Amino acid sequence: MSVYHDEIEIEDFEYDEDDETYYYPCPCGDRFQITKEQLKAGEDVATCPTCSLIIKVIYDIETFLEAEKDDIKSTSSSTHVALCN
Repeated sequence: MSVYHDEIEIEDFEYDEDDETYYYPCPCGDRFQITKEQLKAGEDVATCPTCSLIIKVIYDIETFLEAEKDDIKSTSSSTHVALCN
């Protein structure tokens, strides 16, 4: 059993599209991080690369996966429209 420093909603994280990683400030000055791939796999623990603290990420995996599908659909639709124009 892990001891979490805190439990944080996914909505409170910052998302970096370039590296597909969610970040949240850590008390040590660095940032907790968890990737989109980890979340898709059902993982819910964000780690800090500098210290030993961990936090639990609160999110609904079903909603997360559904939003991911919607993002893929909207991206492919806008790409299709751009290519057709």
